[in-house]
Amino acid sequence: MRRQKISEKFSELRKKDEGALICYIMAGDPTAEQTGEIVKALVNGGADIIELGFPFSDPVADGPTIQVAGQRALAAGMDTERYFELVKALKVRIPLVCMTYYNPVFRYGVEKFVEQAADAGISGLIVPDIPVEEVADLKYSCEKHGLDLIFLVAPTTTEARVRKILEKGSGFLYLISRLGVTGARKDVSSSTKELLSRIQTTLPKAVGFGISTGKQAEEIRAAGADGVIVGSAFVKIIEEGKDVNERLEALAKELKSGMKRAS
Repeated sequence: MRRQKISEKFSELRKKDEGALICYIMAGDPTAEQTGEIVKALVNGGADIIELGFPFSDPVADGPTIQVAGQRALAAGMDTERYFELVKALKVRIPLVCMTYYNPVFRYGVEKFVEQAADAGISGLIVPDIPVEEVADLKYSCEKHGLDLIFLVAPTTTEARVRKILEKGSGFLYLISRLGVTGARKDVSSSTKELLSRIQTTLPKAVGFGISTGKQAEEIRAAGADGVIVGSAFVKIIEEGKDVNERLEALAKELKSGMKRAS
């Protein structure tokens, strides 16, 4: 099954005047087998892009909810080969994005990791702990194999660094809604709206960190975002282990409705 490119998905949504719902989960949490059903539930709920975390033992950008999910996935046997097998087996057409850290990519081999990711059907890669100044090898491999390399921009990112990121990045720009690590919050930070207005680019802008309700999604879409990225709220449902697929689908529907209401 051919999966969409990220640019194709955003183009499709733009024609419908909809914002993208990007759903993060940890691959292999609680097991590789269950991940397939979890992805299906999110797609049924309206997910436009799935961000599949590849677990790492020292995830500096992640809050406690996602850190523990990574530990569960590692304990269940998730590794690089199993990750690519899992991705390849997923019966979804929407884009899949791999979110991981540079250490496992480097240890596996940058070129080999990107090649295997492309072969498995990954559309894009997020590696939050590699500086834009040191991304040449990874960027070369991503371009060679047709993967988007997605960068994060925080409220404190300088204009000079933003320019470098815009030169190197593709797919979409991941805007961090607030300082700190991932995790659900109750409010939408004013810095989110300021960041959306400050960054001028033709790349789609997707906001993550702290989003957990349809109301928040609607507010962020209305402020000018092309998409929202939601992770901890989904991972928490998986952690609780009760009516998981039904609750994931329901939350995805709520968030996607917010991205439509603000259009």
